[in-house]
Amino acid sequence: MNRNSVKQRSNLIDRLVLAPYSVWAVLFIVIPLLFVAYYAFTDTNYCFTFDNISRFFTATSSITDIATGEAKEVHTYLLIFWRSLRLAVISTVICFLMGYPIAYIIARAAPKTQKTIITLVMIPMWMNFLIRTYAWMTILQDTGIFNGFLGLIGLKPVHIIGTEAAVVIGMVYDYFPYMVMPIYSVLAKMDTRLIEAAYDLGCNSTGVLRRVIWPLSLPGVISGTTMVLIPSISTFYISQKLGNGKFYLIGDAIEGQYVANNLHFAAAIALILMLILLVCMAVMQRYAERKAYA
Repeated sequence: MNRNSVKQRSNLIDRLVLAPYSVWAVLFIVIPLLFVAYYAFTDTNYCFTFDNISRFFTATSSITDIATGEAKEVHTYLLIFWRSLRLAVISTVICFLMGYPIAYIIARAAPKTQKTIITLVMIPMWMNFLIRTYAWMTILQDTGIFNGFLGLIGLKPVHIIGTEAAVVIGMVYDYFPYMVMPIYSVLAKMDTRLIEAAYDLGCNSTGVLRRVIWPLSLPGVISGTTMVLIPSISTFYISQKLGNGKFYLIGDAIEGQYVANNLHFAAAIALILMLILLVCMAVMQRYAERKAYA
C-alpha cells in the first residue's frame, strides 16, 4: 500500500469518527440558530422585517432621576444589556482572580492532591443548579445562615439578598469551576523546563510569571473567561431568586418575551446577544494569538 492510499484511508477514518459530532452539531446547534435568525427577521405574519432588531436599540422608557426628581427617557434594552454585561464582567474577573492561583496550585501539586482539590472544586456541579441557587437564598437572606453567624460574633446583620452583590455571588459560585478547569488543564501540560530555563537566564518569580507562565496559560484563560462570561451575561434564574427580581437582566428580557409569546422579539434579543458575544470572543482570541507569538 503506497503513501497516498494510507493518507486517504486515514482521512476517511477521521471523517467517519467526526460524523456523529457533525450530525449532532447540525441538529442541535446549526438548525436552532437558523430558526432563531428566521424568527428575529420576521414579524407575526412571518414577513421579513428589521423591526425586531431596531426595537432592541430604539425602545425607550421613562424613569425618574433620583438626584433631580425629573423624568427622563432611557434606552430600555440597551440599559438592561449594560447591566447584564457589567455584572457578568465583575463575576468573570472575580472568578479569574480566585481561579488562576487555585489552578496553578492544583497543577503544581502531587497527583493525589490534584485529584482531591479537583473533586472539591467540582462537587457543587454534582448538585442541581436550582438547588444551589436556593441554598444561597437560605445563606444570604436577612435571617439566614450568614447573618446568623455575624450575630454570633457580635456584628450587625448585613442586607445582601435582593442586591447586585447577591447576584454576583451566585454567578461566581455557579460558574467558578468553568474558570478553574480550563486554566488548570493548560498549566498541567506546561513544560516545566521552560520555567527552569527562565530562572537560569536571570528571571525572578515575577518575571517567570509574566514572561513564561502567563503567555503559555492564555488559551486556558480565554476558554475560562468565555465559559464564565457567556452564561453569566445570559442568566436569568440567579437574578430572579438572589436578586428578588429587582435586577432585570438580558436573560430575563428574553424569557419575559418568550413567556409573553413574543417569540420574534425574543429571538431578536437572543441573536443580538449572540453576535455581540461572538465579536468579544473573536477579539479575545486575537489578543491571545498575538501574545502567544509576541
